[in-house]
Amino acid sequence: MPEIAATVRVPANHLLGPLVGEHDANLRRLESAFPGSRIHLRGNEVSVLGDEAETVARAFEELILLLEHGQRLDGRTIDRTIDMARSNVRASEVLTHDVLRAVGGRVVRPKSAGQKRYTDVMGQSIITFGIGPAGTGKSWLAVAMAVRALNDGEVTRIILTRPAVEAGERLGFLPGDLMAKVDPYLRPLYDALYDMVGSEGMERLLERGAVEVAPLAFMRGRTLNSSFIILDEAQNTTPEQMKMFLTRIGFGSRAVVTGDVTQVDVDGGRSGLAGIEELLGGISGIGFVHLSSRDVVRHRIVADIVTAYDRVGLTRGDSA
Repeated sequence: MPEIAATVRVPANHLLGPLVGEHDANLRRLESAFPGSRIHLRGNEVSVLGDEAETVARAFEELILLLEHGQRLDGRTIDRTIDMARSNVRASEVLTHDVLRAVGGRVVRPKSAGQKRYTDVMGQSIITFGIGPAGTGKSWLAVAMAVRALNDGEVTRIILTRPAVEAGERLGFLPGDLMAKVDPYLRPLYDALYDMVGSEGMERLLERGAVEVAPLAFMRGRTLNSSFIILDEAQNTTPEQMKMFLTRIGFGSRAVVTGDVTQVDVDGGRSGLAGIEELLGGISGIGFVHLSSRDVVRHRIVADIVTAYDRVGLTRGDSA
């Protein structure tokens, strides 16, 4: 059987250097990812030989498009492009999709196909469930979408909430009044919002009541209209709390519920997030997105840890 060959033409000379990398490091990175392939550069053409030649060529085409969009090709970007090329997903569409221009001109973008799907579903649904392991950007992207909705006038306020539950701790043992006790639980949401709008922007939003950060218990009895509501760490709600939260949503509001079903700390293990898709999956306006270790955007070792735990099926409940 003849060997599979593919050729990709680099459309401009100035793209060659960043494409191949210093001392051809990027070419070697692709060869390591596709050990059965051989990559050669001749002039403005990249030729690939091997069983996966077409996939390698697709990865090169996407890397060229990223360069043309002004993206810098670091190791993580190349690895993500390779991963998407294997899944027949266009990295140039995922990694150049602008979610929000944050303070200082920094642009928030998805970094994986799963994250792009997550932002798409958030934009189309009234309630979105983002379910996946640590480091997949569930809360970060939800806050970015909330800030965008507020900036665009789609909502008049952002409400950030999470259950005040943590492994091995009870609020009564912590110093201070109630808000001092729950502040550590809400701090990750504060931090994400500060990253998006800056300290001065955050102060302005708080002063005009456009942002509210509160423990989940404060949601009871309210109707939340014209709001973008984020329930974080939802695996630590009880089924009753989840129902209470979902029935708070009023006219003109959107909600995002994030959580990791392998990290349940609620008493008795009765998580309001477990089984929620079977219960609500048929309702129009509710979307579900499952993220995985392939969507982890923290240090590479985090993805490896998540994969290792997934492989043995170890959860908090299993390991007690």
